[in-house]
Amino acid sequence: MSESSLAEMLRARGLRLTAQRQLVLQAVLNLGHATPEQVHTAVREVAAGVNITTIYRTLELLERLGLVTHTHLSHGSPTYHAAGEHQHVHLVCRECGAIDEIDPELLRPLADQLAAQRGFRVDIGHVSLFGVCVRCENGDEK
Repeated sequence: MSESSLAEMLRARGLRLTAQRQLVLQAVLNLGHATPEQVHTAVREVAAGVNITTIYRTLELLERLGLVTHTHLSHGSPTYHAAGEHQHVHLVCRECGAIDEIDPELLRPLADQLAAQRGFRVDIGHVSLFGVCVRCENGDEK
């Protein structure tokens, strides 16, 4: 997203484009998948005075604006990524922490079955599956 389109989106909601907002969005885009703490570390490389509370509030704002989305990849902080990315299911290795992605359509049969049998609609684009990656399974270096 360009700086001008972000500024327009914020102005339309009565907000202004601040350096912190721009830095947080850029950090999420650059990192791909990042916790607020990881975003904070990246932002502090450019602007040392930005505190973690500002990061959390900015991520919440960017999510309300539809620019980022989050998922829970562990028991800790949520992980944020750009909302414009294609939806995907996260595969999280419990051994090394690697995150891979698969097409959510692989879960479509399960989602359809849950809808038919339980009346439950799965948000497939917000799913994380935990297991062990092939590198860890084979004992390769992490």
